[in-house]
Amino acid sequence: MSHRRFAAVLAALAIAGGCVHVDPSTDGVVRGFVLTEGGTPIVGATVRIQATDQAVRTDPDGRFELDATEIVRLTAWAPGYYIAGGDDHLPGTEATFALRPVPATDNADYEWLTVMADGTEEDQGCAACHSRTGSDVPFALPVDQWSSDAHGASARNARFLTMYFGTDTDGRQSPPTRFVTNRDYGRVPVAPDPTVPYYGPGYVLDFPDTSGNCATCHVPVAATKVPYGVDQRNLVGVETEGITCDFCHKVWDVALDPETTMPLPNRPGVLSLDFLRPADGHQLFAGPFDDVAPGEDTYSPLQTTSAYCSACHFAVFWDTVIYDSYGEWLRSPYSDPTAGQTCQDCHMPATGANVFATPEAGGLERDPETIRSHLMPGASDEELLSNTVTVSASTLREDSNVVVEVTITNDGAGHHVPTDSPMRHMILLVAATNSAGTPLAQVDGPVLPDWVGVGDPDTGHYAGLPGSAYAKVLEELWTGVSPTAAYWNPTRVVSDNRIAALESDTTQYEFAAPAVGPTTIGIKLLFRRAYIDLMEQKNWAVPDIEMERLTIAVEG
Repeated sequence: MSHRRFAAVLAALAIAGGCVHVDPSTDGVVRGFVLTEGGTPIVGATVRIQATDQAVRTDPDGRFELDATEIVRLTAWAPGYYIAGGDDHLPGTEATFALRPVPATDNADYEWLTVMADGTEEDQGCAACHSRTGSDVPFALPVDQWSSDAHGASARNARFLTMYFGTDTDGRQSPPTRFVTNRDYGRVPVAPDPTVPYYGPGYVLDFPDTSGNCATCHVPVAATKVPYGVDQRNLVGVETEGITCDFCHKVWDVALDPETTMPLPNRPGVLSLDFLRPADGHQLFAGPFDDVAPGEDTYSPLQTTSAYCSACHFAVFWDTVIYDSYGEWLRSPYSDPTAGQTCQDCHMPATGANVFATPEAGGLERDPETIRSHLMPGASDEELLSNTVTVSASTLREDSNVVVEVTITNDGAGHHVPTDSPMRHMILLVAATNSAGTPLAQVDGPVLPDWVGVGDPDTGHYAGLPGSAYAKVLEELWTGVSPTAAYWNPTRVVSDNRIAALESDTTQYEFAAPAVGPTTIGIKLLFRRAYIDLMEQKNWAVPDIEMERLTIAVEG
């Protein structure tokens, strides 16, 4: 078909408002073409009955035929173009879509959109369409979920800020870091003075003349302009919204090492992300659907891949890999493209919602399995943690002792447990009591290290009790502080016994059994967000989360 014929079709489209009536008697098909704005056919474009899985691809002439027994609302999309359509079409009509290309280059001067409405007509914020406030939608929409998610609080997170500034939650700051001169290495830090009040480490205490790269993940909209120069004390407007809707839906690509398919160590967060921000007067939202229309939206297959998450879930400081949940996933069976699962499968599960925008804003009902939660459960989610591992145990009476074998299997996470921040750890507690509830003496087996807390077990200080702790333990090279969460300093990995995906760890404990009567074995697995000494220094009130509990009776 000639370009002249395509131009004629476009003219007819303009006259008929999108539908060219071919045969009122209809044969149950909508036919048509997908073209560029200049009239060139687009091969392989997706034409879809909006909000359904009924779709076809265009042939080399840009032609499509789609079965339709009733009025259907159609959209069209092709890589490199905005989604077009959103109009109704009768069976037996011909529809032509002219696709507009997305911007060829990123606009670095783009002003990021706020999530929440600011009260002006010009800037309603993402919440205007994607929050159920003021609507009768019976479930949370994306902005409602994001508002309670850690990503939405990344710039205001108390643990992040107190670690950055070296303060506790009351604003009391530790003394500046002391330094000495090493003959071979020059100026190096020394450990904190134990005779003065100390409120934990802080980046600005160790590097007072720099801002660091923390903002590349925690304050990304500000870091896109000055990745190493964001002043955490003076955030304004949309910068305070952390990892915002607009930021995520402008990500266009992730720079990965072609050999390792990992992010580059010296490019954390926004430094590994490519954006596609539109010119003034236009907009672009990249998302996981190819049929969001009308509007300036486009489909991004990247958003449903684990690589999309990689830039902020892999970090190397001073040549030491600090956190690596993306790499752990990549090296696990979960990364298998056929049988595996993505980060989004676990951390953005479907919730039963069948719209992601209010009906008043044009939200269409969809298959609930296609709408993913933006309340991304993670290290603070009790349900997710309780489904992460399975704890099993066996007991054996040997002469005057009871032997307990405990196995922890990581059968629910596509990465190590625990993962990401090396502050996180699991604590396995194994106790044996007689019929009166009196603890029995441990004869053999591991005990919990000092870093789980020396002191009263009733306050969570479990050091010396029967059990095992699972963590990636770091030590600062110059000060010798260990375990440390100040990984902006040079560190080394002292130990790492975290449990990889689909792997298990087994430990054995032996207790002196009572002469008569049964023995009760109590097993608890706790998740702790940070080392207890650090939490006390920072005044973090973060309770342990019980992941698993077992009780076993052993007859005498």
